[in-house]
Amino acid sequence: MLHVADVERSIRFYRLLGFELVDVQGEDGRPPAWARLSTADGSAIMLLEGEEGHRVKPELQGIVLVLYTAGLGALRDQLVAAGERPTEIERPPWMPSGHIMLRDPDGYSIGVNQWGDAEHQTWLEQLEKKRAAGLIP
Repeated sequence: MLHVADVERSIRFYRLLGFELVDVQGEDGRPPAWARLSTADGSAIMLLEGEEGHRVKPELQGIVLVLYTAGLGALRDQLVAAGERPTEIERPPWMPSGHIMLRDPDGYSIGVNQWGDAEHQTWLEQLEKKRAAGLIP
């Protein structure tokens, strides 16, 4: 759950990343104070309006939300077209198919990684090796 300044604004942002609105709560005639969003794979995020005087400072939270996509280039283009400012696609050793970073409207850091069939197959092979070595059940 993320504490945010404006739930509706955050809903619009997270929809750009592939989340769909599942539920909202708020008082009659007022914007929502809480929302739940999810993706087709079952990933979920909840947004809660931070109370005045008790707002969270995202830059001090020490978290990075990590998301995966099979189409990083297209997603980045969509984000730029919507006025967001993701980093250029980088290809670090730990994510050679690509990685970008951006911030949500409240300043939370978000990493988006390219995750396609090749990455998934490599990961499954690594899991099997770890199981065979007794490192994981």
